[in-house]
Amino acid sequence: MSEQIEEPVQVPPWRPENGPQPQVWCWPAGDQPALYVYDGGKWKYAPVTARLEHADCRTEYQVTLQTSRGRETVHRAYWWPQPGLRRAHGSASDPTDREPIPKTAAG
Repeated sequence: MSEQIEEPVQVPPWRPENGPQPQVWCWPAGDQPALYVYDGGKWKYAPVTARLEHADCRTEYQVTLQTSRGRETVHRAYWWPQPGLRRAHGSASDPTDREPIPKTAAG
């Protein structure tokens, strides 16, 4: 008997009426952790673009998800944990609360 997994619930955008603004953590480009997201009946690889820690102690992960064979990507946010999310891999870098510096051709 196979396990029935539901697609994860997305997080609505933060608004001031939700309470204090969450703390945002990012990783350097090229060394981001990733999740597997259950989407459209399949597990899909999704690099994490940010982790948000909310004042009510909930954790949100923002990811980039490839949604179709046409390689369309979307940005989504999910509460952690939930059954439709699994850890793909971590990062060798510690997250920072500063904006990530994008890689450049020179650097």
